[in-house]
Amino acid sequence: MPRRSRTKQKKGTKMSPVSELSDDLLIEIISRVPFKSTRCCKCVCRRWRDLVSDPDNHKKLPRSILAGFFYKNFSTGRACRCYHSLAGSWGPRIDPSLSFLPTSIYTGVEVLDCCNGLLLCRPWNQIWNYVVCNPAAETWVTMHSEWTDGVSEARLGFDPAVSSHFHVFEFAHPLYWKMNMGRHIESVRIYSAETGVWTRRRPWDQPTAFRGISSSTFLNGVLYVSSYDGFVIAAIDLEGNHSVIPYPTPHTSGAHVFQSRGKLHLANYGPSELSIWALEDSSSETWILKHNTSHLQLFGEKYSLFAQHFSVIVHPEHNMIFILCMKMSSGRKSVTKLMSYEMDSRELHFVCDIPYGCTPRYLPYIMV
Repeated sequence: MPRRSRTKQKKGTKMSPVSELSDDLLIEIISRVPFKSTRCCKCVCRRWRDLVSDPDNHKKLPRSILAGFFYKNFSTGRACRCYHSLAGSWGPRIDPSLSFLPTSIYTGVEVLDCCNGLLLCRPWNQIWNYVVCNPAAETWVTMHSEWTDGVSEARLGFDPAVSSHFHVFEFAHPLYWKMNMGRHIESVRIYSAETGVWTRRRPWDQPTAFRGISSSTFLNGVLYVSSYDGFVIAAIDLEGNHSVIPYPTPHTSGAHVFQSRGKLHLANYGPSELSIWALEDSSSETWILKHNTSHLQLFGEKYSLFAQHFSVIVHPEHNMIFILCMKMSSGRKSVTKLMSYEMDSRELHFVCDIPYGCTPRYLPYIMV
C-alpha cells in the first residue's frame, strides 16, 4: 500500500514548465536578472546550482555588483576615508578605516586602487610597501617594492573569474623629467601574487605622456589607464607590453575608464555634454557611442548648478551610471549629491546627499 501511494503521488504531481527548458535557454533567462538574484538562483535546485556554478557559463551570467564607493572627506581639516553603500542591507558591512589591519599598518594607509573586491593600499609610514586587502572578508597581505628610483603611481589587477591571484602594476615616476621628452611614463614593474616576485620590464620604446593617472580598470588580463592631460588610454598586459588607444573624440574636458558587461567603457566629459563610449574591438580601436546627453538634458533646471563639477561611475552590469555632483554653497562649503541616471529612459533620480567635505576621486567597490 505505501508503495502504491507513492506512485500515485508521483503521477499526480505536475512538472514545472521551467523543468522542460534546455540548459542553454535557462542560462539565457538567468543571465537577464541582477547579480544578487543570480546568487539566489543557486538555491532553487541542484540543476540550477550546477548551471550557475559551471565555469563555462560564467561569461554569460552577471558577475559583479556595484556595492558602493570609497571617497575622502576633509570636513575636519584632515583627510578621512569614507565609504558609501549602494547595495543596501544586501551589501557587506565595510569599515572604511580598515581597522582590521595590524597596528603597524593601521596607523594610516592611502587607498590607491580598488579592483573586484580588493583594495591596494600604501602605508603612510612605509611608502615602499603595499597592502592588498579584502575589506569584506577582512583579510590582507603585504609586499615590499624594490623600486627605489621614484614611484608615485601603482594600480591593482584582479579577476577572480580567471585567477585567484592578483597583480600590482608600478609605474616609473610620471613627473620624471627627461630632456626634450617632457613628463612621461616609460616603464612598469609587475608583481605577481602567485610567484611573489616583482618583474621589471624593459623601458617602453615609445613612452606615454601622462601627467598622472586619472582612472584605471582591469579587464581580460589588461590594465587600462587614462591620464589627466592626454587624449589616449594606455593598455598594459601582464607581460608589461603596452599599446595606446586614442580617445574617440579629442574634444574633452577629461575622461574616466570603466568596465561594464565585459567591455571597456569611457565616460567622456565634454565642455557641455557627457558621452559614454564602449570599445567593441580593442585590436581595431573601434569605439561605439553608447549614450550622449547635454548637461542641460542631464541635470535639468533643478540641478543645473551642479553641472560644473561632477564625476560618473558606470554600473558594471546595467545600462546605468551614478553621478556625484558638487556645487559651492555659502561659506565656501561644498554640497555633493549622489544621483542615478538610466541611460535607456534618460531619467535622473536623486539618491541622497553626501556629507559636506567630500572630494574626488571616487573609487567604486565592485564585488564579484
